[in-house]
This record gives sequence, structure tokens and C-alpha cells, in this order.
Amino acid sequence: MKELIEIIAKALVEHPEQVEVREICGKHTSVFELRTAKEDLGKVIGKEGRNAHAIRTILNAVSTKNRKRSVLEIVE
Repeated sequence: MKELIEIIAKALVEHPEQVEVREICGKHTSVFELRTAKEDLGKVIGKEGRNAHAIRTILNAVSTKNRKRSVLEIVE
């Protein structure tokens, strides 16, 4: 799932080399922290949060298939 988030984020931003995803695993939940360049933050979030919502929807679909729970945090 970490790779999936990286691929999607790198396709959206101007500086793909600065995209960084960190996974924090728990018993039942995984938290993914997405970091980008400051000027690319708006592109990842999208207008009215549409891109962020779409990424979270895809992440939830994959998580449900694997019977886990995942949370995406977009960090500055």
C-alpha cells in the first residue's frame, strides 16, 4: 500500500523526488504519513480536498480487501 500511495502522489506533484511515505504499523491499523515539497502540498490535497479524498478511498478499498484499517495523513 505504501508503494501505491507513492505512485499516486508522484503523478500529481511537480517534484516527485521529494515525495516521502512512511508507514506506522499497529495491530489492526496502519497509518501512512505522506510528505511532499511545500509547493506541491496543494496539488496532493486538490481543490476542496478531492485528490486527498480519492487517495483515501483507494487506500480504504485495498485495506478492506486485506482486512485491515488504514489512515492517510498528509503532513507539511
